[in-house]
Amino acid sequence: MEAPPATDELIYAYHDRGFALISTRSPTIQRLYLQCDPNDSLENWPDARIWRELHARLAGDDGWKLTEGRIFQKGIVAMRSFVLEPMRCGRLFLAGDAAHIVPPTGAKGLNLAAADVRVLSRALGVYYKRGSEEQLSQYSDTALRRVWRAEHFSWWMTSMLHHFHDETPFHHRLQRSQLQYVTTSRAAAASLAENYVGLPVPGLT
Repeated sequence: MEAPPATDELIYAYHDRGFALISTRSPTIQRLYLQCDPNDSLENWPDARIWRELHARLAGDDGWKLTEGRIFQKGIVAMRSFVLEPMRCGRLFLAGDAAHIVPPTGAKGLNLAAADVRVLSRALGVYYKRGSEEQLSQYSDTALRRVWRAEHFSWWMTSMLHHFHDETPFHHRLQRSQLQYVTTSRAAAASLAENYVGLPVPGLT
């Protein structure tokens, strides 16, 4: 949507009505995520309903309020995780979404793509300068060490913050317990922050 930043940080919301997320893309563009049935239709989500759900899921007791703006793009996306291993086929090297998909909950998509390109560009540089294929042969293994860590982190964040069709009261309480632990334990918060910011690229530190 077109609107000024709602806050200095991202906002993640766990709510009985479903997950919500506000992510700043620029000083004037915000990306909003709202959990819904992946088989639903956009026709069932007019702007008024979107704002109604966002206000409900993001409501708190600190006085903060969501600023509305012009919604210029909508989409319903089924979240999924996927990894192609190895990340190459003969002389074809894959990077980013061509090799792996993560749900946006962990904010790792672009991060992983940039890391892949960094590893691959180094390997290609060595090949064209020295004729050595050693780093190219190691590209997939090197990149996948970071990919799998990010895949797990994104899966964990999604599992902690989303509702699921087969969810039981037991599972719901486990989510609440995990969320409470993350928000009250310094060690748990540090681990989340380390993974969220992004771990070093293996072999390039």
